Amino acid sequence: MEVQVDSSHYDFFKYVDIDRFNSFYYQLLLIKKICPKSILDIGPGNNFLRDLLSKEFDFKTIDIDSELDPDFNGSVDAMPLENNSFDLVCCFQVLEHLPFDKFDQCLSELNRVSRENVLLSLPYSRLDLKFSFKFTIFKELRLLITIPKFYKKNKFDGQHYWEIGRRNTPSRLVQEMIEKYFVIEEVINPFENPYHIFYKLRKK
Repeated sequence: MEVQVDSSHYDFFKYVDIDRFNSFYYQLLLIKKICPKSILDIGPGNNFLRDLLSKEFDFKTIDIDSELDPDFNGSVDAMPLENNSFDLVCCFQVLEHLPFDKFDQCLSELNRVSRENVLLSLPYSRLDLKFSFKFTIFKELRLLITIPKFYKKNKFDGQHYWEIGRRNTPSRLVQEMIEKYFVIEEVINPFENPYHIFYKLRKK
């Protein structure tokens, strides 16, 4: 697999906006819930998680781009790692960068390398309608209505080969493929950034 972007793509002021920072929050939230001893982060991007968590956990990264200074150099569909190497494997916004016909192999690799848990996030292509009501003395009320873009085909845009919700990759199919290897313990669809959907998985 070839590198799609150079390392300058991950410059903080270019790469991180409010939506992406919100996704970082959910990544951290799920990791803290599991609280593993060892973590592998696949496709670390700007190394935000490593910078925050490396003093607290045995935290390693893997990427195909050596310029990002990963601990291991390799692709998610064929990781040069032993079976059951890490308590937790994180794969946030990575698998859509490979053709969908590699999705099953990638899930198999995530299962193989993890001892127990995997955190996965994927892009969900859909139209969103949000309502938020906040009164001073009451808790905020939120309503999110979404419609998958089932009428659109997956087309490589230079980075993404596919997204959930499109014609050939409906959420039902993606979930069935995940459940071949994992028990889905939790699904988070953030109100703030519903484009990123998170799965907390336990290997079978």
